[in-house]
Order: sequence, then structure tokens, then C-alpha cells
Amino acid sequence: MNTVINTKNAPAPIGPYSQAILANGFLFLSGQVAINPENGELNLSSIGEETHQVMRNIKAVLLEAGYTFDHVVKTTIFLADMELFSAVNEVYGSYFSDTYPARETVAVKGLPKGVNVEISVTAYQG
Repeated sequence: MNTVINTKNAPAPIGPYSQAILANGFLFLSGQVAINPENGELNLSSIGEETHQVMRNIKAVLLEAGYTFDHVVKTTIFLADMELFSAVNEVYGSYFSDTYPARETVAVKGLPKGVNVEISVTAYQG
């Protein structure tokens, strides 16, 4: 049985999807962008701050489901420009301990709302 996970501490979905779905110990988070859930505004002041907002949004959804970054097993990072890789990678890495999840990073032609970075994660608690 699948369980829908939604929290007011992360941006509400802007389409027909859930923030996350819990299925058999796996938590599948939809991609998060840098929308501040407190005011609904994009946080694009710098690529570092944009990435921190994305990671804070991911953390809020993880916590709502009873998970942490230690449970994350796979991530996908979407970048509007691969030149942003180093700055995003530095912030992203600060949210994990010694065991990093599997990951791919891809450059895409465009992202929702004109953001620079979107990150989705899969977590597992068995």
C-alpha cells in the first residue's frame, strides 16, 4: 500500500503529484526547487542559497515521513547549466555524512519556474 506524504514545511505541489510517496520502506520524493514554503517565493539570491533552499525543502519532506538524509539512497540533480556543478555539489554534500547516496547529475534545457537546480531523492528505511 502506498502512502502519500505532504507537509506544509515544503512547497505545495504545482501540478498533479505528491511531495512524496512511501511504498514498502522506500520514500520517493518528487523534485524540489527553491521555493520558500513560508511565503511561496523563489529563493534565487545565489546558487548556494538556492541549493540550500532545495535541500531544506527535501529535509522537511523527509522529516514528515520519519526519514533523514542518512536514509537517502539515490538522488538526481538537474542543473540548468553544468557550470553550476561545483557550487551545487559543495552545498549538497554538506547535508550528508560519510555515506553518500548514489547520484547522477544532468544538465537540462530548462527547469520549472526558471530555477537553476532541482533535486529529487529516494530514501529507504528497512
